[in-house]
Formats: sequence, structure tokens, C-alpha cells
Amino acid sequence: MVWMVAIFVTSAWAQETLPRNDVKDQREGAYAFTNATIVADYQTDFINGLMLIRDGKIEYVGISKAIPAGYTTIDLSGKRIYPSLIDVYSNYGQPKVERTRRTRNSPEQFMSKTDGAYNANQSIKAEYSAAENFTIDAKKAKEMRGLGFGAANTFRADGIARGTSAFVTLGEDSDNNVLLNDQAAAHYSFNTGSSTQVYPRSAMGYIALLRQTYLDASWYGSQNPRPFKDQTLERWITTQSLPQIFDTRGYLAVLRADKVGDEFGVQYIIKGSGDEYKRLSLIKATGASMIIPLNFPDANEVEDPIAALDVSLADMKHWELAPSNLARLSTGGVNFAITSAGLDKSSQFWPNLRKAIKNGLSEQEALKALTYTPARMVKVDGSVGSLA
Repeated sequence: MVWMVAIFVTSAWAQETLPRNDVKDQREGAYAFTNATIVADYQTDFINGLMLIRDGKIEYVGISKAIPAGYTTIDLSGKRIYPSLIDVYSNYGQPKVERTRRTRNSPEQFMSKTDGAYNANQSIKAEYSAAENFTIDAKKAKEMRGLGFGAANTFRADGIARGTSAFVTLGEDSDNNVLLNDQAAAHYSFNTGSSTQVYPRSAMGYIALLRQTYLDASWYGSQNPRPFKDQTLERWITTQSLPQIFDTRGYLAVLRADKVGDEFGVQYIIKGSGDEYKRLSLIKATGASMIIPLNFPDANEVEDPIAALDVSLADMKHWELAPSNLARLSTGGVNFAITSAGLDKSSQFWPNLRKAIKNGLSEQEALKALTYTPARMVKVDGSVGSLA
């Protein structure tokens, strides 16, 4: 029997500025979990191990020893304890992106309609902060915990430059206590999102605008004093030291994004789409760490001979090979994390992960890609990613 344990680095009522409507109780919760098989991390197991937790934090994990006084002992014989999973590419707790629908009669919009001292293009939203807009979504948090996730890197998927993400736990606490890092990474894509401007509207335009923004930020940052105020470029400049995550659609976009990064000395962490096996050697040559979804294609309709004529050989080969993508990345030496993003239903997560394992991905690599690697990507491995 498996027992997925989500350990959150928070303390009950740790946020002293929040008003309380009860009697203050500072007693620490001290628990000793005994006799379980403890998977401390993706490569370390303790048979009949011991884990000590005090006030919401792990104090010890390892071989059994004498339990200190004051701990409540919980016998977990026959069970396994894993570190909670991490989704490094999530929109949890973020406001929904509102898109304005255009019609053929809509007038062309050349200038930005964003009020304030921001960038001239609406799809450059480097000033957006996921932490400032985050709020707990109890229903979604429960759903993710049900899958074994205990933490997430959350951002808003809107624009070519999407601002910064926040790293949060999925606990039922206050917003103050679940927020672990208010600037975890900076995010980008080849998608204008909710922007209603006519430019850009093609792959060439997306790349041109991104390159131009890098050049604008370089020039703007060199001016002292600033010739004008652009809050977007100010935020862009200050977030370049963060991990840089780029969302792509297809292996060709992965190569395009990496080429832009190479031009400006940036090594992106690239979120792929599951077809990286098609050009594995080129993907590896980018040197990028990848974030890979588990959204495998459904089987094509081929029983009807008429419908079968519409199914291409490329589609059929992708249906066959997509479940082996993670295994091929692993054997090819590509560093990657796994995300639940892109699934039609959260219930597909475990069946699809098992399908990937059936198609060659080792269980150890799967656990690494859901714990250790995502924690390292956004530099929170000192708090989460392992029980140690």
C-alpha cells in the first residue's frame, strides 16, 4: 500500500499579522511515523524506516532509532511514504485569462490599450506577478493533492512575456502561509494571449517582438537616468536572473526558442509538447532542461474505412510513439520534469504516467521528474523535492 505524504513547510497560525478568533495555542505537533518503507528521494529507500515531524517540518528521516519523548507514534507497517509531487508548470490559484473575441468587422488595433506606464505591446507582460494575484483555490488544491501533488509553480499563461511565477504549497492555510517563493521564474511563449493588437500575428512576428524586447531592455537598462518610465522593461530587467521558462508547441518551436536564447545568452527551461522524440539529437544539443506533459493523443478512428482515409501516417505514428517520449528523453540524457498541464481531465494523470512507464520510463526516473528535478529547476530544493 502506498501512502503519499504532502509535507508543507508552514506552521499552524505562523502568520502573526492575521486576526484570530480563538485562544492562541502554541503547542507543537510532534509525530513519529514508524515501520514504513520511506522513499526519502528518488534514489534512497529506508526499509522499516522512521520519520520525525515537528510543527509541520521534517526533522529526521532514515533508519529506525529511539524516538524522543513527546512524539505521537503512528505505525505505518506495510505502507510506503513518498515525498509529495511537484507540478512546475501550473496555473493554480491564478485569475482566468479573459480574451476579447474579434470579428471580421472589428477595427484593427495598432496601439496598446493597457493603461499606465507599460510596454507598447500588450503581449509583453513582464510586469505581471503571479504572487500578487494568487489566491488559494480549495477545490483545485484538493484535486491536485488527490493526485499526490503537494506544491506547484504557478503562473498566468498570457502573452509572449508572461511575468513571474510563484511557488506555493497546496495546503489549506492562508495565502500568506502557502506562498514559499514570490518570484520563482520568468515565463515566455510564442503566443500573444489576450492581446488585441494586430501585431504580432505570425511566428516571424512573435520571434521579432521577443528579440526586439531583449534589445529594448538592454538599451533601457543602460540609460542613467532613464529617459522615460517603462514598468514592463524595469521588471524584465530585474527578473533576468531568475530561471527562465519558455512554453512551446512542437519540437520545431523548441529549437526556435533555444536559438533566441542563444542569441541573448539565456538558457531557457523549455516546456515541450510531447513530440521531442522526433528530433531527439537536436533537442539534446540545445542543453535545455525540459518540462514534459503527459497528454498522449487518443487513438484515431480507423474502423470506418472512409474515416480512416483522413488519418495521416504521421498522426498514427505519433499516437504509437508519444507514450515512449519520456523514456527516449531519459535514455538520451535530457534532463526533464513532468507536468500535469495539458490533460483534459486530472484523472488521466496516473494512467498516462503508468503508460509512459510501460513504454520504457523507469519508475526511478518518473519519481525524479516529479520531485527532485522540478524543485531544482526553480531553486526550491532546500525546502521540497525530497523527504530529507
